[in-house]
Amino acid sequence: MEETKGYLMLSTGDILEGVWLGGKTESDGEMVFNTAMTGYQEVMTDPSYAGQIVTMTYPMIGNYGFNTHDKESHTPSIHGLVISTPCETPAHYQATQTLQDIANEHNFPILAQVDTRKLTKIIRKHGDVYGKMTKTPGAVPEKAKVSEKIVESVSVKKAQFHPAEGQSAAHVAIIDYGYKHSIRDMLLDNKCDVTVFPFDTTLEELRNAKVDGVLLSNGPGDPKSLEYLAREIKRIAEYYPTLGICLGHQLLALAFGGNTMRLPYGHRGSNHPVQHLPSGKVSITSQNHGYVVDEASISQSRWNILYSNVNDGSVEGLQHCSKPIMSVQFHPEAHPGPSDTYDVFEQFLNSVRNRGVTAYA
Repeated sequence: MEETKGYLMLSTGDILEGVWLGGKTESDGEMVFNTAMTGYQEVMTDPSYAGQIVTMTYPMIGNYGFNTHDKESHTPSIHGLVISTPCETPAHYQATQTLQDIANEHNFPILAQVDTRKLTKIIRKHGDVYGKMTKTPGAVPEKAKVSEKIVESVSVKKAQFHPAEGQSAAHVAIIDYGYKHSIRDMLLDNKCDVTVFPFDTTLEELRNAKVDGVLLSNGPGDPKSLEYLAREIKRIAEYYPTLGICLGHQLLALAFGGNTMRLPYGHRGSNHPVQHLPSGKVSITSQNHGYVVDEASISQSRWNILYSNVNDGSVEGLQHCSKPIMSVQFHPEAHPGPSDTYDVFEQFLNSVRNRGVTAYA
């Protein structure tokens, strides 16, 4: 098959050439890179990547294909994928589609045969890089601000109930800022009924639904774009046992008077070490975020810093001193990544089942 050339135009002035896969003719977005060796299907379908062009640093992508059960959402939210070596003939018994199939079905471009090592160095050097994928090279794109409504675009529009098999142990609400399906599945596996609510759900709506605990999900964009929800998030967290993950962690910090700031180029991959400060234990985690909680803004009388990033010392988890509220910057459900921190869910569910009687350990 004849190869079609494609180009990645960067706001830095750099132009990278590759081979175009997929039907869409062009796309643009914030440039980010992910260091995971596996899990490209989960990355491509994670709503936290909405509005972004993702570079996979591992050289071969597509070698085990795509299956029907490892999707983190029904439709990929990424604006494009940049890779080095594509695998056109995946070898896995569960594979049903190839890279080309996915690009065509969901109408987003993939640029292959790109020097991803060079591209990653560009992103690391400049931090805030914007890119345009196109079949026809043109003007260098200007940086564009991520839409403040990006969470609204990936959140459910109305509540969705998912019953657990057998007798339910609890009813957990996921407030959806761009949640991963593996978070919902983890709760279902633990015999919890789950209702996924829109991003702007109120305490009254949760009380009417008779939920026992609340999980604030991951999602895309700048957490400060949702700062107008801070008062309601604080009311919810003070009423229910609450766990925040990734964006949910940042929103909890904002709700209780903290601050967030942008990282130079983010943490994205399945090999990020974090330390549980009370025990000193180090775990390897899966992460996907461009913002962090500012440690200096956290009230030491109200919060304990529970986890810290081993590489840069950034805040990776918070625990309220008197209420059953906990948050983590990483993804304890992994997918892709290790399950070293699965106990975060166990602590949350223990609190939910006891309606806050048992404090986090």
